[in-house]
Amino acid sequence: MTVWQHLMQGDSLSRLVVLVLLLMSVATWVVVIWKVWMLRRAGPSVALAVSAFWQSANPADAMVRMRAIDVENLALPLVSAAMRVQADGPAGGAVTLAGQTPVEQRLTRLLRDALVSGQRRLQFGQVLLATVGATAPFVGLLGTVWGIYHALLGMGGGGVVGLEQVSGPVGEALVMTAAGLGVAIPAVLAYNVLGRWSAQIESALDAFAHDVRAWALASPQSLT
Repeated sequence: MTVWQHLMQGDSLSRLVVLVLLLMSVATWVVVIWKVWMLRRAGPSVALAVSAFWQSANPADAMVRMRAIDVENLALPLVSAAMRVQADGPAGGAVTLAGQTPVEQRLTRLLRDALVSGQRRLQFGQVLLATVGATAPFVGLLGTVWGIYHALLGMGGGGVVGLEQVSGPVGEALVMTAAGLGVAIPAVLAYNVLGRWSAQIESALDAFAHDVRAWALASPQSLT
């Protein structure tokens, strides 16, 4: 009888552990594949969008060029926020608390909101990867302990202890240990690699946000 057959013939807890590890693995690889696809597009597009902004003749031309380049819509909202403040002018465009704040603070707030929104998109899935990396070994350990427990029951049941009485539970325990590590290791590696990749793009966006703020305050369409 194979180890898989032993797992399928196990009790509800053994099957639950297998199911949880399977779901963790599927969720991890879905997030990894999606984030790799997204970050591969976002990194070059942000760099090209920033370059297109500074090479444009005017803000309207910059918006058109960036809209075609910024495929993940990460840099464009920063420029849109600055242009919105420029359009509203010192009065803020409305009699609201936001409109009554000084124009520099209003510009900073809108740029910060746009930057945080982009960072949130770049960080999406990182919590899942960290959670899987931290908990999957313990889920596998639970299956290991449960398998050893069944092995001990088989050995203490009286009579002659045969190999088949303990081989199934022990094999199940070893598979659970390996499965827990097999799920956790890719999640931890992906968390570190993708987190560093995202941080590089976030750093570029943060620098661009500071530059856009300085440009907006010093541009011919004076905000003050």
